Amino acid sequence: MEEKILTLHPQGKKGVNISRAKYDAMKTTILALLGRKQLTHDELTREVTRALKGKFDGSIPWYMESTKLDLEARRVIERATGGNHDVYRLKK
Repeated sequence: MEEKILTLHPQGKKGVNISRAKYDAMKTTILALLGRKQLTHDELTREVTRALKGKFDGSIPWYMESTKLDLEARRVIERATGGNHDVYRLKK
């Protein structure tokens, strides 16, 4: 039986139950990308898709969003208001 994780939401909304393996793959990719530089939402989605295309079973943007919100709620990453677009970065 597949292990699941209940994600958190930064605004306290209800999270989703997702595969622990998919969550871990997404989390590793997001943290590696944000470890290099801060990215807008569109840039993050594009880079995660590029990194996982052909290696991930499921909707990459959907899993990325669920995992990103969870990482925000756990204060691992943060959304910072920047120029024209908010950016995501690792929490200091």
